[in-house]
Amino acid sequence: MPDNHACSPWQVFLIFLRLGLTSFGGPVAHLGYFREEFVSRRGWLNERSYADLVTLCQFLPGPASSQVGIALGLSQAGYRGALAAWLGFTLPSALALTLFALGIARFADALPGGVLHGLKVAAVAVVAQAVWGMARNLCADAPRVTVMAVATCLVLLVPSAWAQVGVIALAAVAGLLMFKPSGALAHEPLPIGISNGAGVCWLVLFFALLLGLPLLAELWSSQALNLFDAFYRTGSLVFGGGHVMLPLLQAQVVPSGWVSNETFLAGYGATQAVPGPLFTFAAFLGASMSGPLSGWAGSLLCLVAIFLPSFLLVFAALPFWEQLRGNVRMQAAMQGINAAVVGLLLAALYRPVWTSAILQPTDFGLALVALVALMFWRMPTWLVVIGCGAAGGLL
Repeated sequence: MPDNHACSPWQVFLIFLRLGLTSFGGPVAHLGYFREEFVSRRGWLNERSYADLVTLCQFLPGPASSQVGIALGLSQAGYRGALAAWLGFTLPSALALTLFALGIARFADALPGGVLHGLKVAAVAVVAQAVWGMARNLCADAPRVTVMAVATCLVLLVPSAWAQVGVIALAAVAGLLMFKPSGALAHEPLPIGISNGAGVCWLVLFFALLLGLPLLAELWSSQALNLFDAFYRTGSLVFGGGHVMLPLLQAQVVPSGWVSNETFLAGYGATQAVPGPLFTFAAFLGASMSGPLSGWAGSLLCLVAIFLPSFLLVFAALPFWEQLRGNVRMQAAMQGINAAVVGLLLAALYRPVWTSAILQPTDFGLALVALVALMFWRMPTWLVVIGCGAAGGLL
């Protein structure tokens, strides 16, 4: 890895820990928090590079927001930075859900519903700010605005993870046909320091575990191995974020008798009440397991298993992604893709962010105040989130 990293792993951990404590609202809102923190506030990368990184993580299976965080940590402090970013962003919700599973804290019952609703309203403002900021930079002319609008409509008409992947692919074709960069555009590479050979090794390891773990689980009867296989496979095959993993995980843990359906649904409800990635639901399930492996050991094993594919895929893809981004034809495709990514965020701003949060005039008013506070008063995102939660409890 290069020696000129901007942050130490400890600094990366603290930055992402604050985000892990305050990033409510799901994966789309997380991308908004990240943009405000790392593009607008810290300047770790520019708007175009951030959009390119989001696009890459949208293509990969697994939690896109966590993968963006892993890549950002990697760019600042190498492999240790990637681990520090993931730990900081994941630890708060993983600990809360493990404690909830163990019965020490009844988080979902203890927090008033009005506070949870206020946090959803805050997510509206955060995502709206991200959409506006990215649209100004990435949709600067009529053709790209058109791509953005078409992408938004298609995703709203066909609400599925595969539709999102299809829209991005169509936008790439549209970019090749509509945009003709005259030469290499200004390109800000992420200083990742991973060679092509290392990228291939990480990819081989990803597939070796994906194909080999089921065989090992068949040969050796072990609850730990069976759990690791089930959660690794889920993390490897889920496109579209945390909500999409629900049926896959339910099919893995409920029929096998590891977790009752009532416990499963209670944990998923509690996951909506905590900040950070939805994939930390795995920590709740691991802690709730029946059998010899449960509690803290089960929580850690399931959490590592479901996130491990994200690390391997990000490490495998980034070296080749950096080379592709410098290609002129790829840059034409990326202009279309980046406009489509703004469209995907705009669609998500409407559903589920807006439709689940703006239910009455007071909700709209609170979201408007939060948006003004973010965009014009330049208040910190975490303070606006806490303020919305408090206002939701009072209203």
